[in-house]
Amino acid sequence: MNKIRCVAVDDEPLALELLADNIRKVPYLELVATCEDALETLEVLQKEAIDLVFMDIQMPGLTGTQFLKSLQQRPQVIFVTAYEQYALEGFNLNVLDYLLKPVPLTRFLQAAEKAKEYFARTPSMGPSQEEHFFVHADYSLVKIQIPTILYIEGLKDYVKIHTTVHARPVITRMTLKNLEELLPAPAFMRVHRSYIVATERVDAIRKLKLTVAGNSIPMSEQYVPQIYETLQVNKHE
Repeated sequence: MNKIRCVAVDDEPLALELLADNIRKVPYLELVATCEDALETLEVLQKEAIDLVFMDIQMPGLTGTQFLKSLQQRPQVIFVTAYEQYALEGFNLNVLDYLLKPVPLTRFLQAAEKAKEYFARTPSMGPSQEEHFFVHADYSLVKIQIPTILYIEGLKDYVKIHTTVHARPVITRMTLKNLEELLPAPAFMRVHRSYIVATERVDAIRKLKLTVAGNSIPMSEQYVPQIYETLQVNKHE
């Protein structure tokens, strides 16, 4: 496993120094930069490939939660703060962990181990050669077996992953574009701005509708030629 590339963010110099020192003590963490506010952090994220951000919440300008909400593509985050009242909001943002200052080294190491486990289990957002991946859902890491996926529905910043093994769709904060890059083609294809389907799960096509496991999935006209070519179907008007 490669080292986890980290950024430490805190507007208090002593707190930032302590946080950076803790990161340096963990062999599998690599401290790439230290930042004093969200804007400085954004500059680092634009220049460097960052896996994990240890971030304070109460900072001048943008708070940690506001900054996180502003990012379309973001690294994993562990909040490090003196304010426990933001914990629920933090976990709603799918952060990996929430540390309360002052942070004992043993508690910091627990958070680091959680990050290590996450990155060991979660494939990078490239064409997947894996049979599964993990997503954040219901305050847990949920394994998604790729062969069980029926279709995926996009809901702004979230997706609903419909599978053959989960009683309900798995809802996670992710984009369809992320999943389109992750899932292998042509086994999976975009059929609509809000839908990706597993090609082998398509049971029927009627006009601009696909049927997948009894569910009607809309098609966009722009995808129709590719869909018919992928499914090796002759289109009859």
